Amino acid sequence: MAITAKGSLGTRMTRAGLAKAVFGPAAIIIFAFVSFALIWPSGAAAAFDAINTSVIAAFGWYYVLIAAVFVVFVLYLGFSQYGDIVLGKDDDEPAFSNFSWYGLLFAAGMGIGLVFYGVSEPLSHFTSPPPGVSGNPDHLAEQAMARTFLHWGLHAWAIYIVVGLAVAYAVHRRGRPVSIRWTLEPLLGDRVKGRWGDVIDVAAVVGTLFGLATSLGFGVLQLSAGLDSTGIADPTVSTQVWLIVGITAVTVFSLVTGVEKGMKWLSSTNLVLSGAILVFVLIAGPTEFLLREFVQSIGAYLSGFISMAFDTSAFAGEAGQEWQSSWSTFYWGWWISWAPFVGIFIARVSKGRTVREFVWGVLLVPASLTFLWFSVLGGSAIYRELYGDGGMLAADGTVDVEGSFFTLLEGLPGGSVAIAGAMILIALFFVTSSDSGALVLSMLSTGGDEEPAAWIRVFWAATTAAVAIALMVSGGLTALQTAAILTALPFSAVMIGMMISTVSALAHEHRRRTHASREEFVAGIVTKMGDEFGLEPTTTEIDLRATRIRWRRRSGLGDTDATAAPLTDGSDESAPHDAD
Repeated sequence: MAITAKGSLGTRMTRAGLAKAVFGPAAIIIFAFVSFALIWPSGAAAAFDAINTSVIAAFGWYYVLIAAVFVVFVLYLGFSQYGDIVLGKDDDEPAFSNFSWYGLLFAAGMGIGLVFYGVSEPLSHFTSPPPGVSGNPDHLAEQAMARTFLHWGLHAWAIYIVVGLAVAYAVHRRGRPVSIRWTLEPLLGDRVKGRWGDVIDVAAVVGTLFGLATSLGFGVLQLSAGLDSTGIADPTVSTQVWLIVGITAVTVFSLVTGVEKGMKWLSSTNLVLSGAILVFVLIAGPTEFLLREFVQSIGAYLSGFISMAFDTSAFAGEAGQEWQSSWSTFYWGWWISWAPFVGIFIARVSKGRTVREFVWGVLLVPASLTFLWFSVLGGSAIYRELYGDGGMLAADGTVDVEGSFFTLLEGLPGGSVAIAGAMILIALFFVTSSDSGALVLSMLSTGGDEEPAAWIRVFWAATTAAVAIALMVSGGLTALQTAAILTALPFSAVMIGMMISTVSALAHEHRRRTHASREEFVAGIVTKMGDEFGLEPTTTEIDLRATRIRWRRRSGLGDTDATAAPLTDGSDESAPHDAD
């Protein structure tokens, strides 16, 4: 029988280390979904279609609006007076050099999705432009790249920053466990230790799992297309299920044996292989054109940013809703459901960074590298259709979303080697994403344990695989997109609370720091005058020094003024003081 206990911060735990009020409801929701999808796949597919249509019709505008709000919020923080606040103690130094930190940030966002959509999305927007976009082929190509940048640029990373900054402040500045609930402590107070906190963490677990399963599903779709292009296996559902089972087995083996160094090696290998494929396509393809297109596409993205960011295809009827559900609304939902995973990762590697460093580093550097990726891969595909031999489209003029990446590589010198490397890259992304995703899910379901038991991580790796299989069986790509959009809806409300909490906490700390600075200034003047005229310390000076010490202790900064007078009011100010 499980024995419950309360930790120092009130999270209800079992002896096994689980936060039962989080793990239980999340597991029930996920088990019910998997059972429904596997037992009645045709009914699940029909339900996905109906839900997708109704959700887009009712909430499509909301997803577009809230994603834009996240961007505005992040830009505000980047220019705000809170930029000098350190995500840690005031004397903490960054844990990683700038170069290493930027590499880790890019690794967080560089995953299966970029490989899956690197060629297919720009090509899809070029051949089937968004409603309302028309013109000659050159203009359509430019707009295709700009729309792709919209989906993978500032919006995505702003969504990650909302979660990552809130987590980093709670964990590094306030010493809270690695859990989503503590990001809302400034707003909810002690209620985060009870049912409200449980609901928040359940939403984070479910959203993260479906976001992870969506990414893994894309990887398997593309991997099976690669096997088909090489003649190894047909891209059937059966093949895709066995791929999920096989790659998950590798993940579970690494979790059971504790091959942590091996996982770090695989993560580094991912970056090297990604860079190698990028450089290969850039050199083997139309290099000069791709570099010019990269610069021009950034200009098109920035010049049309506001109109694209608020585009809901309101005047395009059903065609507009269908396009939004397949692209923009899907992406905003995917990034929101994926945000707890990426947010926790970037928070953990950003200790010692200031708020300003965090915002601009996370917002601009990974997005710039992502733009280069799409410019090279997507630009090469469009160039081939515009000025080359073609062959990137099917006979009916549509884009093979899963196989277009391999079609591009196949047409380049040494393409067969590049295809083999790409398939290895996708498989490694699957393993590392599953492993790191299982770790984040385990931390969330244990109340913030940064070293959860191996069996908990194995459970979440297997559960993620089960959800991915259920989605593949019950609808494939449409099911993956619907799952991402649906699970993001409740977690978006949590993110709104995060924005309010983050601003509240930063504003409160800024006011206290400003007030303390004024007092220190006055105390310095009094001390200087006393030293100059040989006067004894006055009562005012002693009171000012005592006040300064109280503030530093409340802020968790320690005592740095050895000459300050001791506290004389008998109060105990040594405990950290929570933000109001």
